[in-house]
Amino acid sequence: MAAKVLSRRAVLKGLGVSIALPWLEAMTPRLSMATVGTATPKRLAFVYVPNGVNLGTWTPRAVGPNYTLPASLAPLQPYKNDLLVLSGLTCDKARPNGDGAGDHARAMSAFLTGCQARKTAGADIQVGVSADQVAAQRLGNTTRFPSLEIGCEGGGSTGNCDSGYSCAYSHNLSWRSPTVPNPKEINPRAVFDRLFGAPGGPGPALQQQYNQSILDFVLEDAHGLMGQLGSHDRQRLDEYLNSIREVEQRIGGAANTNVAAGMPRPAAGIPGNYRDHLRLMGDLLTLAFQGDLTRVATFVFANEGSNRSYRLIEVSEGHHDLSHHQNNQEKLAKIAQINRFHIEQFAYLLGRLRSIPEGTGTLLDNCMIVYGSGNGDGNRHNHDDLPILVAGKGGGTIAAGRHLRYPRETPLTNLFLSLLDRMGASVPAIGDSTGRLANLA
Repeated sequence: MAAKVLSRRAVLKGLGVSIALPWLEAMTPRLSMATVGTATPKRLAFVYVPNGVNLGTWTPRAVGPNYTLPASLAPLQPYKNDLLVLSGLTCDKARPNGDGAGDHARAMSAFLTGCQARKTAGADIQVGVSADQVAAQRLGNTTRFPSLEIGCEGGGSTGNCDSGYSCAYSHNLSWRSPTVPNPKEINPRAVFDRLFGAPGGPGPALQQQYNQSILDFVLEDAHGLMGQLGSHDRQRLDEYLNSIREVEQRIGGAANTNVAAGMPRPAAGIPGNYRDHLRLMGDLLTLAFQGDLTRVATFVFANEGSNRSYRLIEVSEGHHDLSHHQNNQEKLAKIAQINRFHIEQFAYLLGRLRSIPEGTGTLLDNCMIVYGSGNGDGNRHNHDDLPILVAGKGGGTIAAGRHLRYPRETPLTNLFLSLLDRMGASVPAIGDSTGRLANLA
């Protein structure tokens, strides 16, 4: 029997449910193994953390491949060969430039736009189009969702949040247009339902009504497809569906096996544990990339200026309060703890991406995940020498495993231009960019 040939957009369908498939060998049956890698899509994501970092425990001393990860970055040791540490990049439009206080609002709004935010607490907000949306506008028609915006801290987009700047600036990383932000979704259930519910279909509602897993609605379609796939593809599809079920159960979206005994069905909502919340959202991002539901995403760990406390790592003070450390060594040590905690969650995301085979490598190999903040040192509110990482190899277009140091005042947006080139979404400029960033390959 001839091998099954699948479209890259093939899905498993059920009543109100549509589950995209991961990359399978059956989708590129006529390609040699040498060209399979070029057929797999590239993905681009931006992960944002607020309030800068303790640069003393962040920045490697040596430049090039023979560097040692400092204490704050040590959890990334297993992924060192998948990583670029970039020093010297600047977000000039996060600076006052005549507008006075408000560095937190500007840091986040300028991070992906490279534009100066209009100082207003009213409805007349204006900044620029963010790099993720530049990619989404050019590539969005290739996937079900042009982009995905997720986060772990909510907040509205109206009112005054930072010295006369609208909350829209410090709560939103993604900007569809200079005046329209893309609000992030922080509820894992809402993200799951968006990813796997059929457009206009009653899938999630039926799932809740009958206390079933979303996979129950596509079992017939899945079993039919399994019989037409090779052994590698069957294993890959089975692992993907198991990952969906696991995430669904953690959200509280699967059937509770104790319902008959009078146990209540798990409530959907935001996990009370911040680590669990971050990891669950990271798993959802992984599923979105794995199923090629989108190729562009933003993930905000916390809003800029966030004063969240980190009692789960025994840091009871607020993050923003600590960032104004005035060189107090005890406060600096606690900032380093928070930085390391964030990096541990980033490492978890990278581990999930790297665990998934795709083409001749892994899903992580085909990703470019930017991690960073629009602030350098939160005490100085400086926006030069930003803490920036890039994980993944961009489908073989990035030579990872190095620490690169760029001249001071090199625009951060130069990095984004270079990554957009690799996505096939080239543009002449973004915000304050001056050209492409050298030496990435």
